[in-house]
Amino acid sequence: MDYDRISSLTRLFFEQAASLGSKPLTYQKQGGEWRSASWSETADLVKRLAAGLIAQGVEPGDRVALVAENRPEWLIADLAIMAAGAITVPAFATNTSEDHRHILTHSGAKGVIYSGGTIAARLLPAAFQAPELKFLIAIDPQEKMAQMPFRQLSWQDALVNQMDDGEFQRRLDDQKRGDTCCIIYTSGTGGTPKGVMLSHGSILCNIKGAYRLLLDVGLGNDRFLSFLPLSHSYEHTAGQFLPISIGAEIWYAESIERLVDNMAEARPTIMTAVPRLYEAVHAKILRGLDKAPPLRQKLFWLAHRLGRKAYEQPGSLTLTERLLNKLCDVLVRKKVGQRFGGHLKAFVSGGAALNYEIGIFFLSLGVRLLQGYGQTEASPVISANMPSKIKIDTVGPIFDGLTARIADDGEILVKGEAVMNGYWRDPDSSAKAVIDGWLHTGDIGEFDGDGYLKITDRKKDIIVLSGGDNVSPARVEGFLVLQPEIAQAMVHGDKHPHLVALIVPDEDFARDWAIKNGTPPDLTTLADNPAFHKALGPVIDRVNASLSPIEKIRRYALLPEGFTIDNGMLTPSLKIKRHKIRERWGQNIAKLYERS
Repeated sequence: MDYDRISSLTRLFFEQAASLGSKPLTYQKQGGEWRSASWSETADLVKRLAAGLIAQGVEPGDRVALVAENRPEWLIADLAIMAAGAITVPAFATNTSEDHRHILTHSGAKGVIYSGGTIAARLLPAAFQAPELKFLIAIDPQEKMAQMPFRQLSWQDALVNQMDDGEFQRRLDDQKRGDTCCIIYTSGTGGTPKGVMLSHGSILCNIKGAYRLLLDVGLGNDRFLSFLPLSHSYEHTAGQFLPISIGAEIWYAESIERLVDNMAEARPTIMTAVPRLYEAVHAKILRGLDKAPPLRQKLFWLAHRLGRKAYEQPGSLTLTERLLNKLCDVLVRKKVGQRFGGHLKAFVSGGAALNYEIGIFFLSLGVRLLQGYGQTEASPVISANMPSKIKIDTVGPIFDGLTARIADDGEILVKGEAVMNGYWRDPDSSAKAVIDGWLHTGDIGEFDGDGYLKITDRKKDIIVLSGGDNVSPARVEGFLVLQPEIAQAMVHGDKHPHLVALIVPDEDFARDWAIKNGTPPDLTTLADNPAFHKALGPVIDRVNASLSPIEKIRRYALLPEGFTIDNGMLTPSLKIKRHKIRERWGQNIAKLYERS
């Protein structure tokens, strides 16, 4: 694939559709069965919806919001908006009405394409407050609301059967690589989301870099299982446009809860995910192992020990260990691979830092896990490990098409076509983020001797203790959530003499402890139970044993609820919102220091 010659993402799609025709592109589960749609069928729907948008008065440069769960209609709508010359404004399906209001009004969206259920319930109240909104298109059947100040159309109503091919072709031909094709609002871990303007060229540049990585892992008959929100730049690029560019199939997962089952059914070759997923799978495997026969447990941990040694000390296995390791390939690693569908070439981890122990866990079990790094402002991938040389404590070499350097204060700076066009309607923030073409990432890092990038911290998240010591909260939290007894954690300590932590106990651990001790198993009760609090003491001691003196947790509080998207403490990409957690649990943090 010659990514440099392609003028737009829509051009990329239609060229692929013309070449692949009747081959399946998307799969969605309906009525308990996976149903496919071909490239040519999908291309026809994209053209018809694009014509429908033009009929609704959409002009080049207009913004059209897209709010839906991952499904074939998401891809069709995204490409149709771009094909009409407009700009897609994706919004998370989990957004609140206030989130939707901000995005619709700030982007100046002329129209919205949306699905039903809770999405509609949260979106429609916000739509009334969007002054530039002219129409709504409902993917799922919706009851039309009376006296709405804009037009309401069904999906079928919006699909034009007779179109002006000349106008459609003119809009397609007019698109240039530098044109903004989507405005992706950041998850907002630190406040109000900003609209990142990405161009056709920025995403094409990004998937060109990803293509090199796939060449290293091996291309052919590829399937992607899409489950991260397509409204996130990571899935939008790596889970939609990358598979389009290589002619791969896209299978849409039913839900996170059904993900493992869907993997067995879809048998993906490539999967992109965030560290939180790998942490959850790690915990699930360990819980299942606790109930396994002793011999199976011994074999599992033998495979882990030998796999880890082979990775960390290449060539160090003795003859006996090599033979045992081969046995583990058959008795352990093959079975682990089958749990993920049996055809997986690689997992890719991005969106946040991957804990080293989690990475080693999967690598030792024969699961190729590639840690990458990026941010929405870079379309989003900046670097990723190469399959032929995995260094799991790094985020790999810089992608083709990008240049990176380390500033005097350690900040990672990035330049290239993948860098955003700026923040929508925010020239001041744009000027601060991109200076002389260099994107200031806000992350601290360094390069090793092989040119692999290592992230050491997030510039704005560094905790400065009252003694002047700098501490990485992400590193300490990584050790905490690695413990099977802990589901989530946030550490605090800025301007204080030491660190404290807010802990969300693991539900299974809490339930088992409650049953054994004859108390109600709900976290609301257990969080204030002194005996349960004491039961987690050895876990904190275990973590502290691995930390330096300034990183040790001196006090901790148990929370009666987890950090979720619904309560506003997690972003849709499952990163914790520190400011929101501090707002909600600030009194608990203050009490921990009072007790000191």
